[in-house]
Amino acid sequence: MSEAAIAPNCLAGVKVLDLSQFEAGPTCTEALAQLGAEVVKVENPKGGEPGRILGTGPKPGADAYYFMIYNANKKSVTANLKSPRGVALVKEMAKKADVFIENMAPGTIEKLGLGWDVLHALNPRLIYAQVKGFGEGSPYEHNLAFDMIAQACGGNMAITGEVGGRPVRPGATLGDTGTGMLMTIAILASLYQRNATGTGRRLQVAMQDAQLNYTRGAFTNYARTGQPQERGRAGFGPPVPPNDIFPCKPGGPNDWCYIFNSHNNPEHWRRLCGIIGRPELADDPEYLDRDKRLARADEVNAMISAWTRQHTKHEVMQIIGAAGVPAGAVMDTGDLLAEPTFETRGIIQTQHHPAGDLRMPTFPVRFDGKPPAVTRAPLLGEHTETVFGDWLGMSAADVKGLKDDGVI
Repeated sequence: MSEAAIAPNCLAGVKVLDLSQFEAGPTCTEALAQLGAEVVKVENPKGGEPGRILGTGPKPGADAYYFMIYNANKKSVTANLKSPRGVALVKEMAKKADVFIENMAPGTIEKLGLGWDVLHALNPRLIYAQVKGFGEGSPYEHNLAFDMIAQACGGNMAITGEVGGRPVRPGATLGDTGTGMLMTIAILASLYQRNATGTGRRLQVAMQDAQLNYTRGAFTNYARTGQPQERGRAGFGPPVPPNDIFPCKPGGPNDWCYIFNSHNNPEHWRRLCGIIGRPELADDPEYLDRDKRLARADEVNAMISAWTRQHTKHEVMQIIGAAGVPAGAVMDTGDLLAEPTFETRGIIQTQHHPAGDLRMPTFPVRFDGKPPAVTRAPLLGEHTETVFGDWLGMSAADVKGLKDDGVI
């Protein structure tokens, strides 16, 4: 364990039965695992969950980086869900679990005989969680959905991109990871309630619905104007310049820095004028007045760009930030991995895995000064014997018999 990380054990003793796949569900269960829950993935003995075949790690397929980054801190067992005995195993595990989660294609979990009614009858204390693409009652509830579909249908793409340009898919996987984190919150709240009532409940979050939550700021613009928010615009109208990303040297694809000049703080403008060598404009009413400066947007942005092009993005952020004006360098994954303080603070940790080491961001909330520790993602079926022994009281011979029969 990294000296900069801890095992917070907030959820010690909580058992999570994880039938999720790809990213939305695994994001949720990874957070629960990093907070101390025992998360057991139930995987297909022939290849594992579909996320294992994605990625371009040293060993493409099983244990690829894609699977590793969303399944740290978990355990893996195998069960053939096309076999009645495999489904029976999952039902037995559900009797011992605190949380059950799935994000299979619509209707699949019910066809397997593992729906809410079945598992709730077996274990009334169980928190039963489902991540959907579209909500029950939606005209699209039977459609398949992935991150980009949710971002398109949930409002994110419509407000992302250049003014007058085509919609753009945001780089962050808000459709997947964002939805998974909302489910994590709901599970934690339900566990808290269950400890008082003794009864579990059914949770569902649709990826499309989750995106409405993340784009709710844009709805304020519609409430005021009756018009959808334009791309490249904040919900409060055109940004008063300078309020944009500006080019920096040496001119690479990510050599940019965002400078935010708050229209409510004229001091920001005065400080910027001093930095770029135009002090005579600091109190000039043609520039100090926000509406007049907006009319000069092209001129103002050209002045700022002329200065930023003389500096690297890190220099721009340091100089302008030190003057009390918000500024942020556009940092790519290489920049972030090269920043040593992320590692010394435990925000980026190394997952040591047979497929290769993976430096990755971890759960960023600090507990008593340290974030949760990352442990490596499991090999396929790595914990089958241990988990079946601990949860179901099976012997090594019992597990071997199931394997010989093709059940696990």
